[in-house]
Amino acid sequence: MSKHDTDQDTSETGLSIDRRGFMKAGAAAAVAGGVGLNLSSLAGAQDESRNQLVEHTGEWVPTTCAGCTSWCASQVLINDQTGNAVDVRGNEHSVIHGTHDCPRMTLSLQQVYDPDRITQPMRRTNPEKGRDVDPEFEPISWDEAISEIADKYMELRENEETHKFMLTRGRYTYLRHVIYGTMPKILGSPNNISHSAICAEAEKFGPFYTEGEWSYRQYDVENARYVLLWGADPIATNRQVSHYTNRWGDVLDQAEVAVVEPRLSAAAAKAGEWLPVSPGEDGALATAIAHVILTEGLWNREFVGDFEDGQNRFVEGETVDESTFEATENVHGLIEWWNLEIKDRTPEWAEERAEVDAGLIRKVAKRFGEAGPNAISWVGGGPVMQTRGGYNSMATHVLNGLVGSVGNEGGEMYGLDDGTAGLPGPDEYIDDIAQQGIDYPKKHGSGDKIDQRGSKEFPSLKGGKSGGGVVTNNAADGILEEDPMEIEMLIAYWNNFAFSNPEPQRWEEALSKIPFMVSIETHASETAHFADIVLPGTHHMYERWGQLKSMAARRQQTSLLQPVLADDPNDPESVLEGRLWQSKASETEVPYMIADELAERGFTNLLDFFENEFEDPETGLSPSDEYDDRELRAQAFSRNTLKKRMRPIWDPDVDGPPGDEFDGWEDFRTTGVWNSEEWEFGHRWPENGGEFATETGKFEFYSETLKKALEGHADRHDTDVDDILETCKYQARGEEGFIPHYEEPYVSGEDDYEFQLVEHKARLNREGRSANCTWYYDNKEVDPGDVKDEDVLKINPIDADRLGLEDGDKVEIDSPAGTIESTITRWEGTKPGTVVKTYGAGHWAYGEVASEEFGKEPRGGHVNRLHPAEYDRLSGSSVTYGDVKVDLKKL
Repeated sequence: MSKHDTDQDTSETGLSIDRRGFMKAGAAAAVAGGVGLNLSSLAGAQDESRNQLVEHTGEWVPTTCAGCTSWCASQVLINDQTGNAVDVRGNEHSVIHGTHDCPRMTLSLQQVYDPDRITQPMRRTNPEKGRDVDPEFEPISWDEAISEIADKYMELRENEETHKFMLTRGRYTYLRHVIYGTMPKILGSPNNISHSAICAEAEKFGPFYTEGEWSYRQYDVENARYVLLWGADPIATNRQVSHYTNRWGDVLDQAEVAVVEPRLSAAAAKAGEWLPVSPGEDGALATAIAHVILTEGLWNREFVGDFEDGQNRFVEGETVDESTFEATENVHGLIEWWNLEIKDRTPEWAEERAEVDAGLIRKVAKRFGEAGPNAISWVGGGPVMQTRGGYNSMATHVLNGLVGSVGNEGGEMYGLDDGTAGLPGPDEYIDDIAQQGIDYPKKHGSGDKIDQRGSKEFPSLKGGKSGGGVVTNNAADGILEEDPMEIEMLIAYWNNFAFSNPEPQRWEEALSKIPFMVSIETHASETAHFADIVLPGTHHMYERWGQLKSMAARRQQTSLLQPVLADDPNDPESVLEGRLWQSKASETEVPYMIADELAERGFTNLLDFFENEFEDPETGLSPSDEYDDRELRAQAFSRNTLKKRMRPIWDPDVDGPPGDEFDGWEDFRTTGVWNSEEWEFGHRWPENGGEFATETGKFEFYSETLKKALEGHADRHDTDVDDILETCKYQARGEEGFIPHYEEPYVSGEDDYEFQLVEHKARLNREGRSANCTWYYDNKEVDPGDVKDEDVLKINPIDADRLGLEDGDKVEIDSPAGTIESTITRWEGTKPGTVVKTYGAGHWAYGEVASEEFGKEPRGGHVNRLHPAEYDRLSGSSVTYGDVKVDLKKL
């Protein structure tokens, strides 16, 4: 028996997926395991008969789940006998999802009570660093840990080398402003690096350069008649899973659904049409769909306009005289787009590239166009997290403009005002030494920060600005190359960059190079393995203050996170007593404690900022007005920061946007969520008096916004746009660079390896943080083709027969970047010529369950070790989908 096997029998309480019932009841009901499965570290959570649900009495306390970016408002049942958290659900006051939740929320129970959590600060005693090197950690006190951190920073400051400080952020709440937005500036470093570019920056590229929104979208599925999913899986891993899973049964009743994806995803299994596209060829399908919509006269005339005489001049292969088309005030550049790109993009042309039948392309295009404006082109990570993915993002998203679903009923829309207030800025607390450190990259090196954003090779055009976005994974190369500076001190929080980045081998080398590193996390991790100080972080859902927001059902919701295990969350002493171990909140408490220690060494700016600007809005008291003890002050600071940010929501004397109203802080705290009013359809359309946030103020089929951004980046480097595009590995030249268009996929190992690798997220993977949960492995089969308790590589039986591979065979997977091992499963849902692997396995230092042998041997194969460090350079996004070919070798 494997050490990972358990004596619990989950066969009767595991998932039983019924096509309609699962969709309508919600996934959480399917994992009824929330409180009934074995959870050895949770006292009182089950009776003697395992696998039977246990009735609990207690109070449902509101908080928020950050297990993915759905950010669902939630409630935790606190057992009135033990004080333990014993169940979870969606917040009943949420208009978006109500009490519905998803299984990832349930997995948080195993996380918070995980015996492998970091329980106290630790210090490295072995000066040597490396993957195969034992750190030889020893326990230390919080005072010792904070003292060492302060000593190291003061050394940098005394040498006027504050630019050598770096901070990395992974998942977050909107209290990130403290540690991520302001602390590095006051300390004098430009190097605050977020995880965003390994998440979905390319997904935002298309919406920004067509309609001016660098953000995620929400979709009016209640009124949609056609949903076209591009690598998105709303019932598995997309945003607001609780809402879409709850509503998907109704969507299947009222709308047609088509899925473009090389693998049979959960959504594809329920869809009317599955288009198993060749990886990376989404742009071919999208431009062909646009071609059909225009040639068949199916575009939305109310939003787009029409030919003056009503005669459709969109004819295959023929250019159109722009003067013959009377565009509405809503759009810009449709005819230019047709003439430059779409006129030749027939379904037959797309079939040769995408390997999808031309008849099926035409059918989907017609049905999508006919359903407009109640039609959604829903773009996920698959088509865009590719080397030329920015243009795929534009090509797939622009279809919403063509059928008039932009901000419209049954279409796509964005978030509304979230009701919060901005937190104070740090400018007056930045002294000359700090400013010198912030300005260092302007005078040295090739980029604006350690990730080299803004360099010629990395435009990273977030918000239309050269270097406006992050290039997360390239920070490893910046560290190794010491360009634009050397890094001598790193604080990493709520991230695991040595695992979560493509080609993480580079991060292992980079982290080994940094002389002093601090990691703040709930669990030991591959990143913490390289740290000099490891600090125990609070679990986001149960032990800390924070604020998150979400959008769906045509609304915005804003919710709080609070320390639900405390008898009185408002009381810092109660909060500290309620915590299981010596954990602290990374975004607020740890920075405050560092600031307090620095003040004792004569650098008071950071503490002055926290004390002067973050008083309790109700009492006017600063943390030091309330408490002398450092840890209590830090907790009061955390509470004050949240109350200050959310004041327009809870304080009836402060103006806020339309939505729920509260009688004060306690009324809101015990409710936990604020709901906005509904989205007003078409309110951004210029013809309705609105405006898109683009250069023209219109929806741009020809992107003047992208043209300005590219020309600005080219001017910065004394060159032209064509040179920038060539440097960044794009094929477009001239005017084509400013429109949604097709680019051939850029695939590493194209000529030397056999199978194209397709990766996807697991439905139960809490952004990589569920790997030490037994329930994750017990229910892995919720991902189509996956196998309980196994890490598998999915291969089509046609290819498996040719290679002589059977279920259960062990294989070595080799790519230009690295090699891993996995277990074969034959699955017809894999497109021939590809192999499919779920992200999340292969941890070697995340816990006893996640690792085969902690610190030494991984459990399964880590797919990121196969991905080369490649980028969609216009957005800064890492590349993780269909980007590399691999070979298989039977072991």
